[in-house]
Amino acid sequence: MNAQISFLEGQFSLIHIPLPLYSALLQPILRVLLPHGGPTNSSGPEGLLEGLSTDNKHGFLNISVTPIECSIVCHTTWARSVFEPVIQALPKSESSQVQISKDTYIIFSVSSAGMEAGQRVMDLTAPLAMAGIPIFFITTYYTDFILVPAKDRNTVGNALLARGFEFSENDSAYVAPTNISHFRLPSGSSEPPSTPPPTNIAELQVRTFSHLKKRNVRPFIVEDLTLVQCSGREIRTPDIYASHHSLSSNQTPKSWLENIDPALYCGLVSALVQQPRFLSITLAQDDAPSLLLDKSLLWLFGNSIAGDTECDLVPIFLDLVDLPLESTGIVCGVAGKLVDEMRSTHWVNANGMNENGDSNGLDESANELSYLSTARAGAVVLSSEGSVRALEALLPLLEKTEA
Repeated sequence: MNAQISFLEGQFSLIHIPLPLYSALLQPILRVLLPHGGPTNSSGPEGLLEGLSTDNKHGFLNISVTPIECSIVCHTTWARSVFEPVIQALPKSESSQVQISKDTYIIFSVSSAGMEAGQRVMDLTAPLAMAGIPIFFITTYYTDFILVPAKDRNTVGNALLARGFEFSENDSAYVAPTNISHFRLPSGSSEPPSTPPPTNIAELQVRTFSHLKKRNVRPFIVEDLTLVQCSGREIRTPDIYASHHSLSSNQTPKSWLENIDPALYCGLVSALVQQPRFLSITLAQDDAPSLLLDKSLLWLFGNSIAGDTECDLVPIFLDLVDLPLESTGIVCGVAGKLVDEMRSTHWVNANGMNENGDSNGLDESANELSYLSTARAGAVVLSSEGSVRALEALLPLLEKTEA
């Protein structure tokens, strides 16, 4: 697999918000979405600018509202300074339901070209699952992002390098995968998993579905919910250096709003305040905003988004609320099983050809498979036809057998 991997700066937290408490936490959700970076109390995250670039962009932020939960991935500073005070002000019966991960996470981005999506998910997650590392996987319009516990960073690096991945410290320098000593990993301990990791992918899949079945996890589709994956349009930022030197002493510096598309953010705020059925927005410093959203919300965004808005993607949801955060192999096990099914005779016609007339046995659905991990759930996203087939493949594996 030809992929380059870069670790993002900083440590991040996962926040789980039950849907009945969504409105109570809407203010901090909007606050992290709109980090103006202007003058504020020095103890506030906007004043400290932790997790933000010099032009006040998030290094990484994901806000996902699904039929199961609202989930936030944000810099740990923002979780502690913005969310914790609001959570602590809630009645105890409510605050106990909102969860901020005790462990912090690091995030790495994966740039891989020329691979169909289903196999890419599998190839990226398999080395980590086999090493017993819990992960969260977020596919965006441009990039795949993987969250792993910060304490496991060394293990992650070694596991992926052993599989031939190339790491980069920045966008311009790549390190040969055969020379591990050239890639500098910060010191950190990694505790061995409590259960020995599987010896092969087949064993991993068996363990995964056995674990899901014991926890009564049943895949489901929400009727009439179709998604589109799109991107915010690139905004050309002005020459900051030149603009600062052109200001006279009594002029006000340019606002954060001048570096974003106001129409896109108006659409996002409009969608969030109505508690959408599905909306996932990912902001990353080196990418334009990426959205995976309920198709019925498109009208809110007008011309502020780009991409194939005519497609119909259908999510298959897995409610993982009863699974511990440290559960391993879920993404790889589920995605791997679906990729296997796409190659099976069930998805290939009698002539050994798939729907595209190819003989490689891989259905076109594999090119559209993506995965979204949230704090307490997972969503496999496929074409409308692929989702029906995938659900037919998953349901028998998770059916409870009568005693």
